[in-house]
Amino acid sequence: MLDRLIERCRTAAVHTPEGVVSDVVGLIVEVGGLNAAVGDTLRVHDASGAALDVEVVGFRGGSLLTTPLGPLVGIRPGARAVRMMRGATVPVSFGLLGRVVDSFGRALDGGPEIDPDRVMPVNAPPPPAFGRKPIDRQLATGVRVIDAMLPLGVGQRMGIFAGAGVGKSTLLGQICRTSQADVNVVGLIGERGRELNDFIRQSLGPEGLAKSVVVAATSDMPPLVRARGAESATAIAEYFRNQGKSVLLVMDSVTRYAMALREAALAAGEPPATKGYPPSVFAALPRLLERAGTGPGAGVITALYTVLVEGDDLSDPIADSVRSIIDGHIVLSRGLAEKGHFPAIDVLKSISRLAPEIAAEPVMRAAAQVRDMLSTYRDAQDLIQVGAYVAGSDPRIDVAIGAQPHIDNFLRQKVTEGVAAEVSLKHLSQLAALGQQPAQNRGGRR
Repeated sequence: MLDRLIERCRTAAVHTPEGVVSDVVGLIVEVGGLNAAVGDTLRVHDASGAALDVEVVGFRGGSLLTTPLGPLVGIRPGARAVRMMRGATVPVSFGLLGRVVDSFGRALDGGPEIDPDRVMPVNAPPPPAFGRKPIDRQLATGVRVIDAMLPLGVGQRMGIFAGAGVGKSTLLGQICRTSQADVNVVGLIGERGRELNDFIRQSLGPEGLAKSVVVAATSDMPPLVRARGAESATAIAEYFRNQGKSVLLVMDSVTRYAMALREAALAAGEPPATKGYPPSVFAALPRLLERAGTGPGAGVITALYTVLVEGDDLSDPIADSVRSIIDGHIVLSRGLAEKGHFPAIDVLKSISRLAPEIAAEPVMRAAAQVRDMLSTYRDAQDLIQVGAYVAGSDPRIDVAIGAQPHIDNFLRQKVTEGVAAEVSLKHLSQLAALGQQPAQNRGGRR
């Protein structure tokens, strides 16, 4: 009898609730006659049999407002819509290592399909505040100026702020290759297709890709697909953190994530606020960024988020919002980049808020000494360059002038070069010693 019941259940017709497409305007597909929640995925079928997935973003009257997860071509009024799943997920497993996937975890690199261990929700809540372990260890990045003067803690969230074409992607690729993290998860959000290939082949390289997962959502994708790319990359990083791994999450860029959310929100009718960004964008940023960091277990996510600043304006609303959430920022200077200075890090405008917790006191003193010499030289730079400064007029300026070539060499590094943290700290202490020497025989222009 039990076997007959099982067979009847298996062959019984299942009624799936259906809705119909009633309107399409811009990026919004309006679906009527179906009950679903915000975040649910629907599948729309047109008369030709083609299917399009859409995500519910709101309601109007008795209809669902959805945005497409693919091209809208072929969708007609009256097309059938059925609910596929509640809440978005991404498949995960250790088979993701060395692979390039899209926002839904599907392979993009031409390799075999990835066999998942489980699925992870792409909008998981952050770890509870009182369940987070303290950050008390430094993650060696292999980049001399970061390890010595802007130390990155294991579990810290750091922003890299720069305009376009200043070397953000190159710096990220170098860190992925040379850092001591177990796993890299790289989210390339809103990038051009050519830049995706360049980053994987040149910046990341085979060595970096071997321990990395790359999640790519290029600029031609619909806005919610781009936004989901950032959320899926974070979910994949959470999976590896749950496995006890030290994960480096790199997202390029969080600005394009915010832009994608803006497109979807404005299309749904949300009113714009600061610089055209609706309030929901500023609510979404902390939900995403707070998911990184330490948790109650042994695993940890250290995160680097790039932020595009239009015209190198650091007061951009997205830059301001991100800077208020994360644990430090690295500012890349266009002026340094134009001089061929790599990495183009402006040390005086950059800070690691966790440096006092993870760096020894002698290292902090040495870094402060080098910063002081840099600041002194920059304040007097105009006088020095026009020959108006007379050597001996100010001992501090004399010391800064003599130390400047050594500091400049310290701040520069080849893209292919990885430097051990111990070597960087030793070099830093040697530079700091220059600032403690009496101002004798320092060169200056008369």
